[in-house]
Amino acid sequence: MLSSILLVLGIAVLGFAFRAFKHPISQRLSVACIFASSFFAGYLPSRSWIAGVFVASIWLFLPLIEILTRIRALRLPRDRALQHKRPPGQDLFPNLDSLTQEIEEQGFEQITDLGCNLDSQQQFLRLFHRPSDQVQAAICLMDQGNLAFHYLSLMTRSVDGEIFTTWNYPFSYALKFLPQVHILRVKPQLPFRVICDLHQVQIKKAGMTPDKVLNLHPEKIEELLQQDLRAQIAHNVHAGLLAPVNAEEVRYTWRGLFYLWLHVLWDFVRL
Repeated sequence: MLSSILLVLGIAVLGFAFRAFKHPISQRLSVACIFASSFFAGYLPSRSWIAGVFVASIWLFLPLIEILTRIRALRLPRDRALQHKRPPGQDLFPNLDSLTQEIEEQGFEQITDLGCNLDSQQQFLRLFHRPSDQVQAAICLMDQGNLAFHYLSLMTRSVDGEIFTTWNYPFSYALKFLPQVHILRVKPQLPFRVICDLHQVQIKKAGMTPDKVLNLHPEKIEELLQQDLRAQIAHNVHAGLLAPVNAEEVRYTWRGLFYLWLHVLWDFVRL
């Protein structure tokens, strides 16, 4: 019995050790160790592989608890109104000023601070604009009470409506993007100047020449962002991931909840 316990603990510790290395292979090995330790925790006491598979599969179905309770009851506004908002305090977002300085060192000008509150989630957004190449940048903080994280994004718009975005959003996105939106995800730990370089590579691969880039007036960026949010909600309603509740709100459909669950599982393997 003691040897079985030590085996399970040993595999679990090995999994956490793999997790400490920020490399895709070590991350996958970490997940494999977690499933293996869970399998042996069920198999060794019972000598039943069915029990082992059942215990290991708990990791797959745990996210469903929150999805079928909190997310199922969540109501999203059709029109997410962004309003001018004061920056969060140092206790919540201590590196806001340093990130702002890092972005401004790359030639960006700060435009405005926006935000909105959705149910138990609060969002803060600081927008920037670089006149030299019409690139839009943003710092975004998502505060969900028990979890807070931030990410950076760069966006270039074309005159024909295409949107090229480079960001370090740490999770799989919970909704489908519009067909004209092209996303390049980069590692969260990359410095902003490197993200800028990768964004330039992205738009060059897309054949974006200066004459194809939409000229952005700083006062119009907020309006365009608001239009993007409305269009994305409408697109996901059309795709069947969201359904209208009333004239002002939508909710996740069962198809949308399944889509969200698959993305949570992918994050579990990827992160």
